[in-house]
Parts: sequence; structure tokens; C-alpha cells
Amino acid sequence: MSFLDLYMNRNPMITASSDDSEPVAIVFGIPFDSTHSYKPGCRFGPDVIRDAFNNIEIFHPQFGIDLESVNIEDLGNTTHTVVASEMIDMVGKITKELIEKKRQLFILGGEHSLTFGTYMSFPKETGYVVFDAHYDLRDEFANTKLSHAAYLRRIVEQRGADNILHVGARAFVKEELEFLKKNNIKTISDKQVREGNGPKMLKDFTSSFDSMYASFDLDVLDPAYAPGVGNPEAAGMTSRELFDLIYSLENKNITGVDIVELNPQYDNGATASIAAKIMSTLIAMNLSRLNYK
Repeated sequence: MSFLDLYMNRNPMITASSDDSEPVAIVFGIPFDSTHSYKPGCRFGPDVIRDAFNNIEIFHPQFGIDLESVNIEDLGNTTHTVVASEMIDMVGKITKELIEKKRQLFILGGEHSLTFGTYMSFPKETGYVVFDAHYDLRDEFANTKLSHAAYLRRIVEQRGADNILHVGARAFVKEELEFLKKNNIKTISDKQVREGNGPKMLKDFTSSFDSMYASFDLDVLDPAYAPGVGNPEAAGMTSRELFDLIYSLENKNITGVDIVELNPQYDNGATASIAAKIMSTLIAMNLSRLNYK
């Protein structure tokens, strides 16, 4: 029995095309938010992102790609658990199995702690860029080390910081800044994004990697654009600034993506539509890079 059979509910919501072509991407959700620290409810995010994806336009003329005519394999959501260590172990096993399929992989959250299980399952040489209002570099939060506020510190402790770039931080504590500087973690600040330097800096960082993993914590955006998140932070980037950063990755091999911290209870639909557009855009960019016809 595979881990997919063991842990996935196999209840897809994304509407696939009717042909029998091979899937161009794989999607699964992780309905987990047990280490939340402000507004609980991110466990309901995966299905809301899917619903938005099914209802936005997914034709990308700038890339010559129409996702209406491709197959996207939706595996449904993982088995529910409230124990962080169980969740991380489970998604790690699932992710390792899916990587072997050699397809672009999208993970829908759920809270950011899940990335410790997903990214760590990719080859060690995979570059990692995270868009987030917070550094998530605390040693622990609420007496747990496997917290959404500490996941990136766990990654750095195990893999080092050479392959990591953090984009958009504007809210953190002294402990995190000290750890960031001690470990020479590379950053693009929220100020550098506002000044228009973000896309070039991101392109320069990713130029040395053959493959990339991208993590999108939706609270990187100003709450005016993304009100439905677990830990909103004022004075963030605009949705246009975020997509300018995404478009700078047009020619990169982005093998894994997670989109996390969507909280539908506080959303007006805007946050979900942005999350869906992130997924749609990255699939289209990847197919364009591969000259998909």
C-alpha cells in the first residue's frame, strides 16, 4: 500500500479536462492549523482555494497557455490530525512519493508548519524562496518547536541557509533577527520590494539553482489585498508587487509550491482568488517553459 492510499481522502475538487492526457501538475491539501497563534481556521483553506481556482479565468495569453485544456490531478486532502509531528511525518512521506512522479507539485494549506514536511522531502540542492510577512525563526512558540512560527528555523538547523531566500518580512521579534544574521539567511526586505528592486534580486538569487521550491504565506500581502489570513500584518506588499516577483521566475524550474495560511472565515473572496491565481500562473509558467502544446 502506498502512502497516498493510506493518507489521502481522494476527494478531488479541481475540475480537470475531459481528455486522457497525462496530468501536468499534482495538487493536494493539508487541513492543519493546530499551532495557530492568532486566528484559527486555516485548516479550511485548501478547499476554498480549489473553489476559487474552479471559478477564475485560467487562460494565460502572455504564456500561450490555456489551463482549461490540461489535466491537473487533485488528490484531495490528507487525513486530519491535530498533532504537528504526525502531520509533518505524514506529509513528508506523501511528498517523497509524489516527487517520484516528476510533475510540478502544489500543496495547499493549512498553516505554514507543513513546509517543514514538504520542502525537506525535496532534494537538498533545491532552492527555497518563501514570501512571508514573518521570518518564522523562533526557537519555539507556545512551548512547541514544531510551530508555524518556528518551521523555518527547523529547516535551517537541518539543512543550513545557503539555499534559502526570504522575501517580504515586516514583523518579527529580536530573537528571530539575531538567528537570521547569525546564519546569514538571505532576504529581500519589504522595503526593497516597495522600491521596485525585488524582481531583479529574486532573479539573481534563483539563477544558481536548477530547481526551486516556492512557499507563499498569503500574509506577505497587505490585509487590504489579503484579509483572510491567520496572522495579518499591516503595511505589506500589493498583489501586483507579488505577481511581479512571481513573473521574474518565468524561466525557472519550480518543482514544488505551497500556498498557506488562507483563513476563509476572515476572507471576502480576495485572498482565495489570489491564492488560486498564484497556482494557475505558476502552472502556466512551467508549461510555457517546457514549450507545452
